[in-house]
Amino acid sequence: MPQRAWSNKRERQYEHVKESEKQQGRSTKRAKEIAARTVNKERARTGEARESSRTSRRDISSGRRGGLRSGTRRERGRTKEQLYNEAKRMNIPNRSKMNKQQLQRAVDARK
Repeated sequence: MPQRAWSNKRERQYEHVKESEKQQGRSTKRAKEIAARTVNKERARTGEARESSRTSRRDISSGRRGGLRSGTRRERGRTKEQLYNEAKRMNIPNRSKMNKQQLQRAVDARK
């Protein structure tokens, strides 16, 4: 989603964020969306954008915030305890030795 209004620095930032998100397992579409939002937010913070919200201008930078409000809560879904209890109800073997991701896969495979 690179745009003409973006400088070379912002284009590089977009590619960097996009690749980082893809390495973390996001889909290409989601990675592009996150990268574009990050770049546009930084442009707003530094005064490069024509229009920006008050939140964009006054909020701490995306890098310093470290994804605190990045919407990852929605993606994480159930807690490990919830997954474990669901696995227990489904009688999934070896559940006590599984980590959260393994429990998630096992429970989703049974549905």
